Amino acid sequence: MLAKVLSSAVIGIDAFLIEVEVDITSGLPTFTTVGLPEASVKESKERVKSAISNSGYTFPDDRITVNLAPAHIKKEGTGFDLPIALGILAATQIISQNIVSKYLVLGELSLDGRIKPVKGSLPMALAAKKAGYEGIIVPHDNGREASVVAGITVLPVKTLSQLVGFFRGFTKIKPKRTDISQIFDYRNTFEVDFSEVKGQEHVKRSLEVAAAGGHNLIMIGPPGSGKTMLAKRVPTILPPITFEEAIETTKIFSVIGMLPKDEALITKRPFRSPHHTISDAGLIGGGHIPRPGEVSLAHNGVPFLDELSEFKKHVLEVLRQPLEDLQVTISRAALTLTYPSSFMLIAAMNPCPCGYFSDPKHECRCTYSQIHRYRSKISGPLMDRIDIHVEVPAVPYKDLIEEFNAESSEVIGARVAAARARQFERFKRTKIYCNAQMINRHIKKHCRIDEASCDLLESAIDKLGLSARAYNRILKIARTIADLDDASDISVNHIAEAVQYRSLDRGKRLY
Repeated sequence: MLAKVLSSAVIGIDAFLIEVEVDITSGLPTFTTVGLPEASVKESKERVKSAISNSGYTFPDDRITVNLAPAHIKKEGTGFDLPIALGILAATQIISQNIVSKYLVLGELSLDGRIKPVKGSLPMALAAKKAGYEGIIVPHDNGREASVVAGITVLPVKTLSQLVGFFRGFTKIKPKRTDISQIFDYRNTFEVDFSEVKGQEHVKRSLEVAAAGGHNLIMIGPPGSGKTMLAKRVPTILPPITFEEAIETTKIFSVIGMLPKDEALITKRPFRSPHHTISDAGLIGGGHIPRPGEVSLAHNGVPFLDELSEFKKHVLEVLRQPLEDLQVTISRAALTLTYPSSFMLIAAMNPCPCGYFSDPKHECRCTYSQIHRYRSKISGPLMDRIDIHVEVPAVPYKDLIEEFNAESSEVIGARVAAARARQFERFKRTKIYCNAQMINRHIKKHCRIDEASCDLLESAIDKLGLSARAYNRILKIARTIADLDDASDISVNHIAEAVQYRSLDRGKRLY
């Protein structure tokens, strides 16, 4: 007898339909799996045999051939256990082939017949909906994740016997439904807030400008000046994540099994802070079958690279592609995968190896060559992709003990959201969505400046030693500052503030 059950496999963050064909013929008892299965898929025969027997059904003592089609796609993971078991039960006429063929099925089997969760149920539910299937059968623990996809029935199951009873009409399985609006009610709750930060008003302003325009930012300051504390509060002022962004971000967490068990969607913009000992594969993604790295996990959010100069130089260099293309392409001999990685980079570093260069209260003992070597780990092309440079001095004692009411993240976030709304309207007919992504033709169109602003910008480039590459960056930042002021035109004040955010271009001052 021949039976077919539909399942799915994930390549990158997208799911593809896989047809599980089970053929049972007379002959010596064997169990063969073909169709480019990896080790965990080949091992499914032992789990399937024990699960069927321990659930009270007879496992056939015949020749069993399982084909996973299309055969050119590599199959990995344990999600094919349940489809293979259902294929055997359908081939032996314990359940109806016609009913099984209406659903996409996935799940890992325990030896006692329990169904365990699998990775990638969200993209698989999207694939099932796109293919027009009636529903998807998922492990009970994956039900909440898959049910965020509207327009398809999601049936969460706990055991193989429960599912067989459903197909035979003996039991009912209640479809899982998730209220999306209720999930997003909690997306703006954070444990940290900008109102808790004492002092550093100019740094908070620079972070507001960065968030409003999607600009990458680097903070330079001595140890203990608050760089990490400030960076952790950046997600609290970013615009709320949209449903489409949440789906795309959740797919990345789903395919590598990092979606929290009780969460259906990633409803807050991710904040990732990898340690400086991370490898290039850990940061950008990689492996025999390429997996997403930290920059993809930070998609639609913020990756924070603390102690930037302590990262290996070749690790930092791999950041250049996602910063430029907003995606990561990983090539291997077997396949090439592309993961999305659109983020706002926040970095922090000390000004020198000891950390106290230019600190008036601590003596720096680093030599010029040591400082130069320390900073040379960050290449020019990488620094060229960071728009805003801000110095973070140590906080004076009087600011620490002073009682004051600082602006909350809610107030700052409202201004950021208004500025982003203006940019969305400005770029709605293009493929970009914020000022940081403007290219030359957008800059020429939207960043026109008057004569007074031109004179100031020329003076800044000539007298402060700003590099030529800083010119476009200053115009982009000035455009964002104007958006925060709800100004249609860039004024000389906006240019003046933007110039202050290019401190690393002033080599004489810092060295």
